[in-house]
Amino acid sequence: MAGRLNIEVAQQRPFPTIEVEAALNIVRTADALGRHMSEVLKPWGLTPTQYNVLRILRGAGERGHTCTAVSDRMLTRDPDVTRLIDRLEARGLVARTRDPDDRRAVVIRLTTEGRELVDQLDAPVDGMHKKQLSHLGAQRLQELIALLEAAREQVGG
Repeated sequence: MAGRLNIEVAQQRPFPTIEVEAALNIVRTADALGRHMSEVLKPWGLTPTQYNVLRILRGAGERGHTCTAVSDRMLTRDPDVTRLIDRLEARGLVARTRDPDDRRAVVIRLTTEGRELVDQLDAPVDGMHKKQLSHLGAQRLQELIALLEAAREQVGG
């Protein structure tokens, strides 16, 4: 029996394995969720990756993070975190300073404007996630989380 993904992507033949079908469903779902996130962030002129950086820096508090620490915490890999930080700095959302204990290290912190923006986005982003996933219910969401974590663990991600 053809799954829903076959119909969505106009695939005439069944997928070669259930693993292929599952992996492609994850990719398709991640894309759909990501498009919605982009639409929510669009009025503020942010990309999902930029928003992720702002949330990471909010979590760091006053101590901030280095570019490497930000990169390690990102939800999606970005090969050029420095350029991403450059764009946020140009908008006045983050600031860079030298670490007084290690002058080679540069620490990135949210500015007041950056903190206000990320705080302002909490409600719309949380509302979007509720709209996207609350219909699954808490138990099914916990199962989904466990399954996705197990899949990431298998691939080392």
